[in-house]
Amino acid sequence: MTAIPDVGVISYGVHLPAWRLDRKEIGRALGSGGGKGTRAVASFDEDTTSMGVEAARRALALTAAEPRGVVFATASPAYADKTNATTVHAALGLGRSVPAYDFAGAARSGVGALLAAADSAAAGRPALAVLSDIRTGRPGSAEERDGGDAAAAVEFGTGDGVVATLLGRGSASAEFLERWRIVGDSSSRVWEERFAEAPYRELAAEAVENALKDAGLTLAEVDKVAVAGLHRRAVRGLTKTLGRNATVVDDLSAVIGVAGTAQPGVLLASALDEAAAGETVLLVVVGDGADALLFRTTDALVALRERRTGPSVAQQAAGGFEVGYQKFLTWRGILQREAPRRPDPDRPAGPPAHRNTNWKFGLTGSRCTACDTRHLPAARVCIECRAVDRMVGDRVADVPAVIATFQADLLAYSMNPPLIAAAINFEGGGRFIAEVTDADATALKIGDQVEMTFRRLYTTADGVHNYFWKARPVQAAAPAGEEN
Repeated sequence: MTAIPDVGVISYGVHLPAWRLDRKEIGRALGSGGGKGTRAVASFDEDTTSMGVEAARRALALTAAEPRGVVFATASPAYADKTNATTVHAALGLGRSVPAYDFAGAARSGVGALLAAADSAAAGRPALAVLSDIRTGRPGSAEERDGGDAAAAVEFGTGDGVVATLLGRGSASAEFLERWRIVGDSSSRVWEERFAEAPYRELAAEAVENALKDAGLTLAEVDKVAVAGLHRRAVRGLTKTLGRNATVVDDLSAVIGVAGTAQPGVLLASALDEAAAGETVLLVVVGDGADALLFRTTDALVALRERRTGPSVAQQAAGGFEVGYQKFLTWRGILQREAPRRPDPDRPAGPPAHRNTNWKFGLTGSRCTACDTRHLPAARVCIECRAVDRMVGDRVADVPAVIATFQADLLAYSMNPPLIAAAINFEGGGRFIAEVTDADATALKIGDQVEMTFRRLYTTADGVHNYFWKARPVQAAAPAGEEN
């Protein structure tokens, strides 16, 4: 299919978890393995859905164009038989007429979601592709060492807001046994790595050739090359071949690991963070075949980056807190620690959760039209002027806040003690008691700025995830011109 010239990326965002595991910790604990560098680790209160929400919020914060469709891709869904994309949809506060669908099961679903969103935009319906993954392997395995956790969101549309036009695309699919995971298993099994290298190089060559032909370009005209995929030998070989005459986009595997389903979105966002207007970017993805996408950046890209209030991909990758190997295994459920001797948490019931969707998922309170007082959660009677039923919805998920007071509780059970609870004051009014996550209790201060983040509070014994919002210290944006 020949791409429509004005179809392309209109916004993007990435969420990298705040935690990093030093690979040397694996070797110290097990006596072998490990290696150099670090990998990104999703916190105990994160899953692929919550991370997808965070990436999508960053993408939508940069554009006024509400998507007319959402596709959520992951190889590690929080739910089966239930659409995870609807949770993303609710947390973003999108209208009920916006459809939301899952692309799940394999890492290749990530690039499939990107292409589906592009096709939707070409049909006149801007769409948001959300890619998220949590990579886990058996202790001491290459999967554990090389994997990484991340999420990315890319919105496709048309018109003057396009920051990277989709010039061409190519694909090549083939069936061969290289990586697989039986339903119910937590980690993948991999064939001897040398086996798939040659097939992947051949498939990638076909996909790239088709994309270049679709765009009417040659490889010599490509400015930046990004190669994504879980097969590391194939990725290294393709990067060397395709990057001879172009700038290679760092795949960040030494810092955050390989994020599977999410990696194509992370690398595309990283390339756009660094690109100047008018540059051509080639994104190649290998996994059960190969896909190639060609983009050309526009003048609108610089303006989009200037509107950004959150951190760039490079800035997120460079930050983070260190997590020990034992805690990492505990968070992943591989190391079963003694649970607190307390009653199991209540299961969130379907009917009340449905009635309170706007608050529970969208963090939408109410504002009195008579006196302009904000209420969290929403109320019918104004606490200030006592007016009845004179309220409008008021979403605060993206409203800045500051810590009014807080406490760090070492007695309350937490997977990452101490549990920090804070009273936070929102800009424009409203106070809320929230748990603070991704924070150092010893460094936290009254008056610190915080932002809201969508998290999983807990999962019940029968597998119900209780999602809600927490606060975290603000992650500042890089100054203009300092993204790299």
